[in-house]
Amino acid sequence: MGTFPSERTAVVSGAGSQRGIGRAAAVRLAREGWSLGLLDIDGGAVADLAANLGAEHGVRAVGVGVDVADRVAVRAAIDELERQLPPIVALANVAGVSSPVPYLELPDDEWERVLRINLDGVHHVTRRVAESMVRHGIGRIVSISSVSAQRGGGTYSKTPYSVAKAGVIGLTRSLARELGPHGVTVNAIAPGPIDTDIMGGTLTEERKAAMVADLLVGRVGTVEDIAAAISFLVDEESGYITGHTLNVDGGMYMH
Repeated sequence: MGTFPSERTAVVSGAGSQRGIGRAAAVRLAREGWSLGLLDIDGGAVADLAANLGAEHGVRAVGVGVDVADRVAVRAAIDELERQLPPIVALANVAGVSSPVPYLELPDDEWERVLRINLDGVHHVTRRVAESMVRHGIGRIVSISSVSAQRGGGTYSKTPYSVAKAGVIGLTRSLARELGPHGVTVNAIAPGPIDTDIMGGTLTEERKAAMVADLLVGRVGTVEDIAAAISFLVDEESGYITGHTLNVDGGMYMH
């Protein structure tokens, strides 16, 4: 199996949101010396973030605007990152949307929107990046699922979100089998309640208190909690972990 090159790139999708997991992951990976390819539907946000991280941490960083649900656009965006950056060794699939609509009120286009972004988008980015990883004989892929997939909802988002995030776990396991012989590990992270805008905006103290009642650690999670897990799973020393879903959920779901 290959070893990490001294110059290597991590691609992070969904890095544009000011309070999101993707941005926290990008900040952490920049601090750890990774070059960064940042993707988000808000191209201006990731371009600014790339410039700031490059200046602050002395790393190479490029931000490209793309809708992860658009397969052709995703391939073009990854092509652009590869033209400007060192070899892609890590991928963090973070881009996603929430969906609090009850099932019996769910319009068809909402089902399609959530699956298109939260599952198809993970596939499109992974498919393109995996081609390069296999060619180089090394790679770490981490995708964000959710405790919602394991518990059948019970969080802010409802059925289409749970279905898409369950699909991410299935995709992760299958790709771990297919890509393992090529030196690529594939894992998922299942966050519990995290204080991000995907929870429907900044959490009030009342909402936090209600969520903490289900947790064992006395607090709601932070984006930095998930960024730390991403950092661990994309590390060179984590090569014996694959096909795994790591719950970072304060003890909400035990299995």
